Amino acid sequence: MKMKNGWILIIFIVLGVFSLSIHSEEATLFSDASNKDEILESSYISSDVKMPGIREKVSFERYEIVAKSTEENITLYAKKMEDLESQYRDFKIDFKGETYSRPFWMNVTNPTYAPEIFYEDINKDQKKELIIILTRGYGTGALLEEVYVYRYTNGLIDVLVDDPIAIINKNVKTKLTTEKAEIRIGDKEYKIDLAPLQINPTNLFEEIAFGGVIKYEVKDQQLTATLPAQITAAGYLGEIVIVYEFRDKMYQAKTIEFQPSELLKKRVE
Repeated sequence: MKMKNGWILIIFIVLGVFSLSIHSEEATLFSDASNKDEILESSYISSDVKMPGIREKVSFERYEIVAKSTEENITLYAKKMEDLESQYRDFKIDFKGETYSRPFWMNVTNPTYAPEIFYEDINKDQKKELIIILTRGYGTGALLEEVYVYRYTNGLIDVLVDDPIAIINKNVKTKLTTEKAEIRIGDKEYKIDLAPLQINPTNLFEEIAFGGVIKYEVKDQQLTATLPAQITAAGYLGEIVIVYEFRDKMYQAKTIEFQPSELLKKRVE
């Protein structure tokens, strides 16, 4: 009888220890679950598309503020290149507290050509878009800008902007001789008398050139690109102005117009 009671006591002790172990594990699980929100809030992600309430942990050591919109709480940071201090690279966008890395963006360090930030509704959807214009290079008769457009849906999402050179190649036909320059856009044709200018034939390009200058602007809530029509190293007929619109999930040309220079306006037929 004593032996039997002893075995019963041992069984109860084992069951008690097992029960305590189970409750301990459950307590740990419930403790982890109760801290889940706290863990998420203190976590960081580095992808471009941010989840609501989660932000990327970023160190701005060695970064400079290169552009800022205080009113909209948007700041652009970049580093000077170690081997080329005339260029900024490795950009970061601080968009209303969320940070996005753009390591391959470039902009000259000359403050005259500092990056530009716009936050406007340029596609008429009653929501503002973020537009950033960068200057990659400049010089005598040269200016190369790039534009980036973002919409915001649980994070900044890149929206494609059609290349202005591609737009011109598709829609603008030109012809150039020492006597006359011709530009045709759709059904509209411009003929410019060059004879009085007495351009040295050796200085004249084989054809009207575009791309030496690419200038982006945001005017009246519209994105525009301006490209001079070049006929010599320092001579221009005027400018092609492209006004963009949002169509088929990207920004495409809405209008393409040639604007002759003041000097040549009277020579346009």
